[in-house]
Amino acid sequence: MSDNITPQDEKYLRRALELAREGVALTSPNPCVGAVVTDVAGKVVGEGTHTYEGKKHAEVIALEKAGGNAQGGTLYLNLEPCCTTGRTAPCTDVVIKSGVKRVVAAMEDPNPAVCGKGFETLREAGIEVAITESALRDEARKLNEAFAEYIQSRRPFVTLKTAMTLDGKIAPPPQEEGGFSASDHGPSGGWITSDDARAHVQQLRHASDAIMVGVNTVLADDPLLTDRTGLPRRRPLLRIIIDSRLRLPVDSRIVKTAKDDVIVFCAMADERRRQELEMRGIRVEQLPLYHFEEVNIVGARPIKSASGRPDMWKLVKRLGQMQITSLLIEGGALINWAALAAGIVDKVFLYYAPKILAGTGAVPFASGEGFLRMEEAAKVRSLTFHRFAEDFAVEGYLHDPYAPHEPLAPESRGPQLVERD
Repeated sequence: MSDNITPQDEKYLRRALELAREGVALTSPNPCVGAVVTDVAGKVVGEGTHTYEGKKHAEVIALEKAGGNAQGGTLYLNLEPCCTTGRTAPCTDVVIKSGVKRVVAAMEDPNPAVCGKGFETLREAGIEVAITESALRDEARKLNEAFAEYIQSRRPFVTLKTAMTLDGKIAPPPQEEGGFSASDHGPSGGWITSDDARAHVQQLRHASDAIMVGVNTVLADDPLLTDRTGLPRRRPLLRIIIDSRLRLPVDSRIVKTAKDDVIVFCAMADERRRQELEMRGIRVEQLPLYHFEEVNIVGARPIKSASGRPDMWKLVKRLGQMQITSLLIEGGALINWAALAAGIVDKVFLYYAPKILAGTGAVPFASGEGFLRMEEAAKVRSLTFHRFAEDFAVEGYLHDPYAPHEPLAPESRGPQLVERD
C-alpha cells in the first residue's frame, strides 16, 4: 500500500476504472482493466481498455498511444500489470521499456501467479509503485470479483438473485392452469418489483457469463432469460436450466430462441426427450445426483440438499471448465435452497418491494429442509443497500472471492490454477 497518492492520482485512477468498466462482458475469462498514461507535465497522452478479442492488455494499448510521451510519465491502472506469459508477453516488460517513472494502481492481481510479483518486477527496474487505499480500491475489487474467484478456484463466482415481498415471498400461490401461465407482460403472478429494479437486474445479467433457473420457473413463467441491456457482449449469455427429468417444453420461449446458448443439466436423461431437445439446438448434459453423504456439512450435521437434483458442485466445476467465470442464479424456491445448501453461493442480491403477500400458499424465497439452528444459518457480510424507486435491494457476500483459497479436493471446486491470458 502507499500513502503518497495525490488528488490527481485519484482522478486518473478513477478514469482507469471507468475505462475498465467499458470491458464488462467483453473480457471474460480475463479481468476488466483500464489504463491511463500521463506525460511529465501530467497531461493524458494515452488510454486503453482491454477486451478479450482485442488481445492486447489495457496498459499496452495506452502506452502504444502515448509513444515517446510516456517517457518520465505515470501509468494508472485499476489492476496490477501481469508478469507472466499467456496469449501475450508480460505487460511488465512493456511498462519498463516505455520509460514511465511511476505506476499507480488500485489493487493487486488476485492471480497467485502474479499477485505482488508484477509490482516487484517494476520496483526492481527502478519504477516507483503506488497502490491506493481509498474507496477506489473497493470499487476495483468489486469490478473483478468474478475473475478473482475463477482464477483461484477455477469455478464461477455465483450470485443468487431474487425479488420478493417484505415478508419474503417470491410469488403468489401457484395457479392450476394448463400450459404456460405467464403472459408477455411478466411472470404468472405478476411483477413484484418496479421497472427501475428490473432494469438493474438486466445490468447484473449483462455482467454475468451465465444465468441459471430451475425447470419449474420455465413451466410457470416461460422466461427468455436474456441480456436485454443492448450493450455489446463477447459471447451470448449462457442460459442454464436445471431439469432433473427433462421436462423442458419444446414450445417454451427458451427452446424456440436457442442459438447454441442453452444448456440443460439433468440427473436422469430420457433418450427420446434428450434427442427432442438436441434437435432444437439445446445442449443436454447429465450430472450425478446429490447423495446425502456428499452434501455440505455445517458443524457436525449434514445439510441435506434437494434430493434428485444434479450435484451443484459438479455443475459449477463443469461451468469452470467451460470458462464461465460468473453465474447468476434466478431460480425459484427449490433452486435457491439447493444452491445455498450446497454452499456454492458467493453473493446474494435480494430485491424487496413494499408489498406483503402473506398466507401459507405463497412461494417462499427458499424451500427445503432449511438450516435448523441459528449457528448453521448462511452468514451474509459486507452489506450494501440500494434504492430503486420504492423498492430496495440488499447486496452481500457469503464468501470473499479475494480470501486465500485453500487447496481443494479434486472432485469439489475444480482443477489447478491457470494464468491470466
